[in-house]
Amino acid sequence: MNHFTFEYPIAFVILILFYICSRWCKAKGLSIYFPNMQMLKIASKKSSLLSNALKIFTIVALVTALASPIKQDEVVNKSDKGYEISLILDASGSMQEYNKFDIVKGIVNDFIDKRKHDKLALSIFADFAYVAVPLTYDKKSIKRLLSRLEVGIAGKQRTALYEALFLSSNLFKTSKSKEKIAILLTDGMDNANTIPLDVAIKTAKKYSIKVYTIGVGRAGMDFNPAVLQKISKETGGKYFVGDSVEKLQNIYKTINKLEKSEIKADKYIKKSYYFQYFLALALLGLILYLYITNKE
Repeated sequence: MNHFTFEYPIAFVILILFYICSRWCKAKGLSIYFPNMQMLKIASKKSSLLSNALKIFTIVALVTALASPIKQDEVVNKSDKGYEISLILDASGSMQEYNKFDIVKGIVNDFIDKRKHDKLALSIFADFAYVAVPLTYDKKSIKRLLSRLEVGIAGKQRTALYEALFLSSNLFKTSKSKEKIAILLTDGMDNANTIPLDVAIKTAKKYSIKVYTIGVGRAGMDFNPAVLQKISKETGGKYFVGDSVEKLQNIYKTINKLEKSEIKADKYIKKSYYFQYFLALALLGLILYLYITNKE
């Protein structure tokens, strides 16, 4: 639903003031009388009408621009069944081997397409962790950013796995969803030593987040299965090993089949501004007005 309105309609009061002043605040000048005054009035009548029309047009256009005309488009996300899910991806140097990162991005991209009624977030970690996209219904923005992510965007030397889980868990501070999930994918072991494992798990449990951990590669060599099992077990999630493309695809399919829970509807108002068009018209009117008055 959309409609046209003004952000500052009070600005139109200026038009009333302009009318009052033009009617009753005229300056008194010196009068000069000479023969053939009637002919002079007839000759200048058309020019005066045009210049007055341009003056009024310019004032009206300026005031309209000042009132800021906008079109409001109301977007409502209806209450539906869905999750609030945080996707946590390892982007460390080892994910470059065998094109793992690009394969994972493709699978995650398909997963996002299937989560039509969910709020999703995206976090990345390597030398450090950061939240790339907070919880949002805007799947397009997540997919757009995901397509541009490359190994090394957060460094290549270390794996801040616990820090990533900690930061991602804090995204759910104000969440009222019954089902909160984090999907943590890694092919390494934490060696950043920024956040203790117990603190990361405690934070996830504090906000009732189920953490689904996915180890990519060889268990015990590339990643620590005991750590990933501990995280998933203590938070009520599940642990998976994704040592092939098919297994990774099946893991995300399994998570996709989880029972849904209700998410509260959100309402957004998108505004389109049009003041610049009226400003351009006012400028055009002013130029024509100056041209006509200088010719008189």
